[in-house]
Amino acid sequence: MKGLTVRWSLAAAGDGVEESLAAYVADSSFARFTGMTGLQFKTWRIVPGDWFEGCYVFASDEARAEFQETFTAGAAESPVSVLVGTPPILIEACDIVAIAEGWEGFAATPRA
Repeated sequence: MKGLTVRWSLAAAGDGVEESLAAYVADSSFARFTGMTGLQFKTWRIVPGDWFEGCYVFASDEARAEFQETFTAGAAESPVSVLVGTPPILIEACDIVAIAEGWEGFAATPRA
C-alpha cells in the first residue's frame, strides 16, 4: 500500500480556522474522496494551533504518483491552503506497512 501525507502549518492561521477546516471536510472534501478510484482511504488530522493534515492510502504506486503530481502542481491554491493562508509545509510519500481494524470497527464519517 502506498501512502501520502500532506501537512499544513496552522501557526499563522487566523482564529476559527479549525472549525473552518472541519466544515470544509464535512461539506466538500469528504464527498470528493469517498469512492475515489485508486484510493483505499483518507483521514484528516488536526492538532489545533499547530497543523492540519491529510493522510492518504492508495492501492498502487501509479494511483499515488498521479494524485501527488496533480495535487502538488496546485497545492498553493488548494482549498486548505486558501483557508490556512499558506501552502503545505510537507508533501511526503511513504509505504504503509499494515492497517488493522479494531474490535469497534471502522465508521466512515466526516465528523465524530
